[in-house]
Amino acid sequence: MPSHPYPAVDWSEIDTVCLDLDGTLLDQAYDNRIWGDLLPQRFATANSLGFDEAAAEIERRYAEHRGTLKGYCIEHWSRDLGVDIGALHRELRAHVAWLPGAREFLQRVRAAGKRLVLLTNSHPIALEVKHEQTRVLDYLDTSATSHDFGFPKEDARFWQAAERQIGFSPARSMFVDDNIHVLRAAQAAGFRWVIGVRHWDSRRAQRDHVEHPAVDGVANLLDA
Repeated sequence: MPSHPYPAVDWSEIDTVCLDLDGTLLDQAYDNRIWGDLLPQRFATANSLGFDEAAAEIERRYAEHRGTLKGYCIEHWSRDLGVDIGALHRELRAHVAWLPGAREFLQRVRAAGKRLVLLTNSHPIALEVKHEQTRVLDYLDTSATSHDFGFPKEDARFWQAAERQIGFSPARSMFVDDNIHVLRAAQAAGFRWVIGVRHWDSRRAQRDHVEHPAVDGVANLLDA
């Protein structure tokens, strides 16, 4: 099924641009190297398992918490799997990278007078490493993680807390993410503009978005 057509953006109707982090601004290849490659290797070694067996066991455990706050919690998974995942983030920190055009997009949108807000499920441990490598938070006016609010972005209560604590009008805001479940939640929360990102991981195939307008990367939003 083809991707949803992308309408032209009327920037005069937008005051606030809310953005996901991983797969939207930063290349999610970094996170996927940790969770898909390095973590199974370390878990396999610690438990005398083959790589495929270790990966299957991690996926089995993760499936029970997918889309929940616990599912995004590095501290929980470090305890559950017996591997210091924060240390894995620091070990691979050199792989943290911007997606093409993302940094320039933030610069141009800020110069146009729009408010930039980061809304992410990324755990604070991972966010700290990513910020140290890219200074990403310096390009935004404010930020919040699901761990600040106690609910993941897939949960309606996240959006209620974000609107209340950060202060923005969804009707005059854009939200951009690569995750279909989060895009649905943002749309349900009343965002006027809900945009999907196709090129989320430089090592993997693009994601097609059939329910929401989509762009290859955030830089394309300025061309629409």
